[in-house]
Amino acid sequence: MHAVVLAAGAGSRLRDVAPVKPLALFRGRALILHVLDALMAGGATSATVVVGYRADAVAAAAAGHALRPATVVNAVWETTPNGVSLLAARSAIDGPTLLCMADHLLSPGLVARTATAARLPLTLAVDRRLGHPWVDEADVTRVRTERGAIAAIGKALVIYDAYDTGLFVVGPSLVRALAPMAAPSLSEGVAVLAKQGMAGVVDGGDAPWLDVDDARALALAEREWPL
Repeated sequence: MHAVVLAAGAGSRLRDVAPVKPLALFRGRALILHVLDALMAGGATSATVVVGYRADAVAAAAAGHALRPATVVNAVWETTPNGVSLLAARSAIDGPTLLCMADHLLSPGLVARTATAARLPLTLAVDRRLGHPWVDEADVTRVRTERGAIAAIGKALVIYDAYDTGLFVVGPSLVRALAPMAAPSLSEGVAVLAKQGMAGVVDGGDAPWLDVDDARALALAEREWPL
């Protein structure tokens, strides 16, 4: 299975610790390398990394990984949401494709479970452990599910029963949903597919994941992420 990693943003909330978020050091290695490790251990055999801010540095770091990922550039990363980064990699999404962010630590087990359980054109790994101490409740994307499908998704949801872990299996349907929009977020594309009954979920159970979005989360990862 191919994987796409979105790594174009500036990561301003982590700037005090690392000038380039995908290159923030976690246990002595760049964060993006840990992400690629999990994808490969979970079943990915190739990858594409979408770069933008400090593109050359991020691409050079990723190139040193055993997956030898290709890179594509989102030239408008500074003014557009993450759906535009996904569209920059559209040529790499010609079948079921793992999709994640460069700042999310993932367990290989969560990757493997999501890859093998995907049935609909889009599948999102969710965490139903509401109130988990690793989750930034003010920033996490929330999901409301019904009978194994996404009913609603967004950071402003008031009624929800799961968190978005940032790990998907997607395909050309998501590209088609995003393409007509001027500057879409990934969640907007997911919402379009959800309305059409084309977006399912996989319960990640207790498989660890962590959005390393700020210095607090990076310190937490150093202390508590499983070895």
